[in-house]
Amino acid sequence: MSDNLKQTPLVEIHKQLGARMTGFGGWEMPIQYSSIVAEHKAVRSNVGIFDLSHMGEIEIRGARALSLIQKLVTNDVSKLRNGRALYSPMCTESGGIVDDVLVYRFTASRYMLVVNASNIDKDCDWVHSHNKNGAEICNVSDETVLIALQGKNARTILQRLTDVDISTIDYFAFTEGKVDGIPVVISRTGYTGEVGFEIYVETNYGEEVWNTLHAATTSEGGEPIGLGARDTLRLEMKFCLYGNDIDESTTPLEAGLGWTVAFRKGEFIGSDALTRQNEEGIKRHLRGFKMLDRGIARSHHKVYHGNAPVGEVTSGAPSPSLGCNIGLAYLPTEWSKRHTSINVEIRGKRHPAEVVATPFYKSSN
Repeated sequence: MSDNLKQTPLVEIHKQLGARMTGFGGWEMPIQYSSIVAEHKAVRSNVGIFDLSHMGEIEIRGARALSLIQKLVTNDVSKLRNGRALYSPMCTESGGIVDDVLVYRFTASRYMLVVNASNIDKDCDWVHSHNKNGAEICNVSDETVLIALQGKNARTILQRLTDVDISTIDYFAFTEGKVDGIPVVISRTGYTGEVGFEIYVETNYGEEVWNTLHAATTSEGGEPIGLGARDTLRLEMKFCLYGNDIDESTTPLEAGLGWTVAFRKGEFIGSDALTRQNEEGIKRHLRGFKMLDRGIARSHHKVYHGNAPVGEVTSGAPSPSLGCNIGLAYLPTEWSKRHTSINVEIRGKRHPAEVVATPFYKSSN
């Protein structure tokens, strides 16, 4: 493993649990503990615990916090009330996606952006570069451990350990409370499609909270979950992975994230370009497809319609829930409709596939 990889405060715990480690977004992370399929199925049928401490947290505070965030993101943050969160891209002037983030509103003068691990430094620079009115910006990533508990039994397990009434936390809501007596933020969010929670805790208490949650999870037959299963879980939901499915060369409208673009809220970075694209018509779309044979599509595999190259795969993997191989690709509008036949080139051979509706898996959240 490269000495240049960053490590989360929980890295030694993962190694003690026998995790296979890998580099991801500049971080040394567990890719699997038992197997990707077993961990995936544990989340779908029971519960799993994830270390997400590689993600970044940027707090924006002060009277000008809202106006800065409204400029940075495409979604309408003004509709949030205290204790609510939303998902949004941040875009360049040309409409390309700088990152996709969660925005949390604690108060009218305190917000938090949760950003992707590989983009922490880039996003901090981006936020600072557009802060013209003196909002206070603080990167609290190193001070924060983020642990996710995902699956249908997550509520029951977490309720035993917290003073918060878990039933009062709606989807994309959060509250401050305690887990096993330790102050935390509990958010009903996640990237699996299952009922779940993300728990933010100060780094000094990270190991203690992980150990408490891990013991409660495994006592109910749940498992720790690595990046491999995290990827297949989010792919079944068609949740975009930054660097694969979205980046600065793609727009929210092309990626099927038009619901996050609040054209009516006023000017934001990229609003002119996205308005123009919306008016002129979107020329390509991120679509899901199902392989019709045993071929496994992977990122960057070429996609064909007949003999014409029409795109490339952004994400692909076997789906443990569905028992078939699935993927995502940007396809021209004329070849992006459901049931369209395409071919994916895998090791020099073209394998048949079909454009299908997404999400691939029906969410229980």
